[in-house]
Amino acid sequence: MPRFPLIPTIIVALAVAAMIGLGIWQLERRSAKLAALRLYAQNLGKPKMAFPRLPVGDENLFRRADAFCLEVIDWQPQGGRSIKGTNGYRHIARCRTGAEGPLLLVDMGVAANPTFFPTWSGGKVTGTITHAPDHRPLLAGLFDSEPKHLMLISESAAPGLEPTAKPDLSSVPNNHLSYAVQWFLFALIASVIYVLALRWRQKPKA
Repeated sequence: MPRFPLIPTIIVALAVAAMIGLGIWQLERRSAKLAALRLYAQNLGKPKMAFPRLPVGDENLFRRADAFCLEVIDWQPQGGRSIKGTNGYRHIARCRTGAEGPLLLVDMGVAANPTFFPTWSGGKVTGTITHAPDHRPLLAGLFDSEPKHLMLISESAAPGLEPTAKPDLSSVPNNHLSYAVQWFLFALIASVIYVLALRWRQKPKA
């Protein structure tokens, strides 16, 4: 058996322990994601609610809701897909709902023309609750505990737009098991490579 030098062995052991810890963390996230998917499936059949004004987490995703856009402040164009399956540019209205409080985000539909500008000025909206586009870096999103902003995808498009495709449960990623397996494999491979490297270095010279 090879002799294990102290410092390199400690470094490799810490790295392997970190990989195993990440694998366990992914398994825990998988359990939480499965519970969330069950909740989202139930939300599809729940009665319509008032759109939540404050960030309250994800417990209302995929639920139908009403909101009232008092005034459109501006528009945010994003890539999107219409209910007919065509790709284009969806137009998200940033709405004022009162004198105070957070802004309401409403996806009012998709246009094929990138220069199209909606003329919708506000009113009552009925749609499905989903996440607003998140432009935070990936790592920041993983470790940021602040709830994601919610948005309403309107069932009726603004004039000149096609309704945006409704949120689909199949679009919610649930690949934590594969990530966990990868981390465990990385830990195993790192351990094997380290032992083989030690055996090769300590092999008697010819």
